[in-house]
Amino acid sequence: MKININNVSKSFGENRVLNGISLEATSGKALGILGRNGAGKTTMIRIIMGVFNPDEGQLTIDGKAIDRDKISTGYLPEERGLYPKKTIIDQMVYFGRLKGMDKKSATTSALYWLDRLGMMDHKTKRLDTLSKGNQQKIQLAITLLGDPDIVILDEPFSGLDPVNAMLLKDVVKELLVNNKIVLFSSHQMNYIEEFCDNIAILNGGNIVLSGSIQEIKRGYDRSKIIVVSKEIPQIKENLEKNPIARETTISGQNLVVTLKSPNDKTELFAILSRMNLDIDEIKVYEPTLNDIFVEYTEDNLS
Repeated sequence: MKININNVSKSFGENRVLNGISLEATSGKALGILGRNGAGKTTMIRIIMGVFNPDEGQLTIDGKAIDRDKISTGYLPEERGLYPKKTIIDQMVYFGRLKGMDKKSATTSALYWLDRLGMMDHKTKRLDTLSKGNQQKIQLAITLLGDPDIVILDEPFSGLDPVNAMLLKDVVKELLVNNKIVLFSSHQMNYIEEFCDNIAILNGGNIVLSGSIQEIKRGYDRSKIIVVSKEIPQIKENLEKNPIARETTISGQNLVVTLKSPNDKTELFAILSRMNLDIDEIKVYEPTLNDIFVEYTEDNLS
């Protein structure tokens, strides 16, 4: 299954929020949607959910208009929208009914996710008695009620400790194995890199970069090599005698070697192997996703 957003624009009064954006997401793969506050992410998500209609452009599933009666969506918002004074199981069943489930199916699905997320012992408790992390798990469980086809996760790791973050990681991986379309929005770039094959960066209502994370990184200069070793000073001294390196810079236990040409990598590796020094790792320098994000959105930095 593939969802396509084709040349979608949206304005609120004179404020144009989305300016002809296009992207696609495929089942079994996670798409990371990135952007600073006000970039248009939330508006785009609401259009995908059917909350807003686009002013221009269209959304399709496998080339056809989305049938909201057949295609279901689960949305985990960044801000919690649950009822603090109500019991967990009651409001889970209530939200399941709002999704179109009958009471029995909603109850069965609620109990499954409570058990899957280790929250069964809390089912009759009020939401406001739970920790922030456990409230996030309940909101996630409600998102997944009814086995939605499209799952949108907005800052899903907010408030989770490392153990619960690992549990959520397992759930996301299961969604991908089960061929769900997963849209992932977060400012925690490490999670985007871990789960997402592709990204789309929004800036000022435009998609300024999209595609495979791996291919985007490979598009950067490949002439910088990182050498990790406890014998960096000796390595640096030896390389400075060789014309292959344009520049060598020490950064902690790393040596950054800037080659005259990316084609010199193989020769550099051969030179390093002949040094007979203790080298832990040799790798091509690649920018982090955080570096890339800042590069494409820095014009909006205040």
